[in-house]
Amino acid sequence: MPFVIFTMAHAIKITFPDGRYKEYAAGTTAEAVLKDIDKGLLKSVVAVQINERCVDLSFSLNEDSVIKPIAIDLKEGLEIYRHSTSHVMAQAVKELFDGVKVTIGPSIEDGFYYDFDSPNPFTPEDLKRIEKHMLDIIKKNKPFERAEISKKDALKLFGDMGEIYKQELINEIPEEKVSIYKQDGFVDLCRGPHLPSTGWIKAFKLTGIAGAYWRGDQKNKMLQRIYGTAFPTKQELDEYLYKVEEAKKRDHRKLGKELDLFSISDDVGAGLVCWHPKGAVVRSLIEDFWKKEHYKHDYQIIYTPHIAKVDLWKTSGHWEFYRGNLYSPMDIEGQDFIVKPMNCPFHIQIYQSQLRSYRDLPIRYAELGTVYRFERSGVLHGLMRVRGFTQDDAHIFCRPNQLEDEIEGVLNFTLYILRSFGFNNYDIYLSTRPEKFVGTLDNWTKAENALRYALEKTGLKFQIDPGEGVFYGPKIDIKIKDVLGRAWQCSTIQVDFNLPQRFNVAYRGEDGKGHQPIMIHRALMGSLERFFFFFLEHYAGAFLVWLAPVQAIVLTVTEKNNKYAQEVFDALRKQDIRAEVDIRNEKLGFKVREAQLKKIPYMLVVGDKEEEKQVVAPRTRSGSTLEPMSLEDFIRFVGEENKPRPVG
Repeated sequence: MPFVIFTMAHAIKITFPDGRYKEYAAGTTAEAVLKDIDKGLLKSVVAVQINERCVDLSFSLNEDSVIKPIAIDLKEGLEIYRHSTSHVMAQAVKELFDGVKVTIGPSIEDGFYYDFDSPNPFTPEDLKRIEKHMLDIIKKNKPFERAEISKKDALKLFGDMGEIYKQELINEIPEEKVSIYKQDGFVDLCRGPHLPSTGWIKAFKLTGIAGAYWRGDQKNKMLQRIYGTAFPTKQELDEYLYKVEEAKKRDHRKLGKELDLFSISDDVGAGLVCWHPKGAVVRSLIEDFWKKEHYKHDYQIIYTPHIAKVDLWKTSGHWEFYRGNLYSPMDIEGQDFIVKPMNCPFHIQIYQSQLRSYRDLPIRYAELGTVYRFERSGVLHGLMRVRGFTQDDAHIFCRPNQLEDEIEGVLNFTLYILRSFGFNNYDIYLSTRPEKFVGTLDNWTKAENALRYALEKTGLKFQIDPGEGVFYGPKIDIKIKDVLGRAWQCSTIQVDFNLPQRFNVAYRGEDGKGHQPIMIHRALMGSLERFFFFFLEHYAGAFLVWLAPVQAIVLTVTEKNNKYAQEVFDALRKQDIRAEVDIRNEKLGFKVREAQLKKIPYMLVVGDKEEEKQVVAPRTRSGSTLEPMSLEDFIRFVGEENKPRPVG
C-alpha cells in the first residue's frame, strides 16, 4: 500500500548507501523505506543500520537518518538470523519441559547457544524433540515483535513467569526502559534486532549439550547449555555439518593418540606435552628445517634459560601488564625467580652484553625458546592451548633507516616457511595504533608505514585492523587457512618501541652518540605446539613425505621373503630414508591396512617375484599401486620428495 505522504507537517531526510536521499513522513518504518527503494530487498534484508545502530525492519524513523540494509548473507545478518533461532529454541524448550528457567542465548561464531536452568538434565534424545518442536514454531511464521516497557513493569512481567535470571539482568540495566521481544506467546528480554518472523528460519541443527556456570563464574549455579547452528539454506547447513564431521576425524588429539605422536598426562600436569618418538621425529625435522633456513637468512641462533629473576619481568613490563598469565615466583637463595613467559628480555640481555655500533646492525637473534604461561584448565585444549610451549621466536635490532627492508625480509621469509609446509591460503591483517600506547606518534607513523610498504611491495592483499596493535607498536598478523577453511592465528611481525626504551637499549651512531634501535618481534609459526596442531589436522595425519616419521615400510608376502625384506630395509636406512619392516606371519592385506592406518606414505611389497627380479612394488597410503621398480629407482624417487618445497 502507498506510504509516502508529503503533505504531513514533519518530513525527514533518509540518505541511502549510494549517497542519494529522499524525504519521508516521520514515523515511516524502515521496511517501508526499503520497499520504496527496491521491493526485492525485502527478500534478503533482515534488519537495517540506522545512524550506526542496528534495528528491526519495523523500526519507525523519526529523524534525519542514514540507512544501510543488512542482508542475511552479511556477518551482521547471519548473527541476527542465528540469534533469532536461539529465541525459537528457547520457546521450544519452555513449552516442552516444565520448570525450566531461561538465561541468555547469544549468537556465536558458527552458531548460537542458550543457557537453561532445568531441574532435569537434557539428553541427545531431547535435542531431537526440541528440533521437531522448533519446526512447528517456524511453520507458524509468527512475527518477532519488539516492545519497550519500564524496568518496573519488566521486573513484574518476568517475576510473574518465575524468570529470576532475567530479573537479575534487568536490575543491572542503567536505562529506565528495557526492550522485550515476543513471538507466538514467548517473551524474552533482548536488545534485538531480530528477523521479521520465525518463518525466515530455513535450516538449523542443534549440535550439543554442555554445562556452563551462570555468567561464567564458578561460584554460581551450573546451567545447561544447548548449542546449535543455523544457515539461510539447507545446502550451507549441510556443508557446515560435513566440515564439522570432517573436523572430528581430523581432531589432533585423536590423531595424536592413534599415530602415537604425543600425550598429555594428568600425572605430569594439564597443558604440558610429552612428545613420543614419532612425534619427536616430526618436531625435530621441523626444527632442523627452521634452523637451516634461519642461518641462510643471516640469523644467529641463541639459547636462553627457562627461569629468570622477577626484576627482569618488572623492567620489561610483563609483570605489570600480564601478571595474570605469569606463574608465582620461587625463592632461590632469597631472590624471587619465575619461569619465563617470553624470550624478549633475554635477547636484549645478549644484545647488551657488549657495545654495539651502527655498523653491527641489523642484529637478528632467533631461538626455539620454551616459555610457560598460566592458562586456566577450562581453556586448555590439546596442543592448541597449553601451559608450556616452544616459540619460534626472533628479535631484530635495527636502525630506523633499516626498518622497511627488515620488515619486507621477514614477511618474505614468513611466507616461504608457510608455503614450505603446504600453506598458501591465508588472511593478512595490519593492526594499527590503539588508544593506549607508548612511544611517539612520529615513530608509530614510521612503523605503520613500514609495515604497509612491505605488504604493498610484495603485492599481498591485506586488511586494516584499526586500533588492534599492541601497546608497544603496530603489527602484521597472518592467519592461515586449513583444508576445511578454518583460519588460525599463526605468524606475527611486531614493531616495538617499548622494550628498547625500558632497557635503555642503544647503539653508537655515525655521530659517535648513543641512539635507540627499533626492535622487531617476529614468529613465523607461532609456537611449535600450535603449529603442529593445525598442521596435523590440515593433513589429517598424512604428513608430507619429508616430514613423515616413517616414510616407507617393507611388507613381506610370506616368511620366505624375510631375508630380502631385511636387505631392502637396510638399504633404505643407509640412504637416510626413515623405514620400518614388517615380517610378521600375517596376511598381506592385513599388513597393508595397518600401514595405511599409520599414514605411512609408501608400502614396499616384496614377494617371490620381487625377490627374483630384485625390485620392490610400491603402494601409496591412498591405495594406489605404482609400477615395480628397482630399489635404487625408489630411493631416488623418495629422495626427490624428501625436500621441502614451497607451495603456491
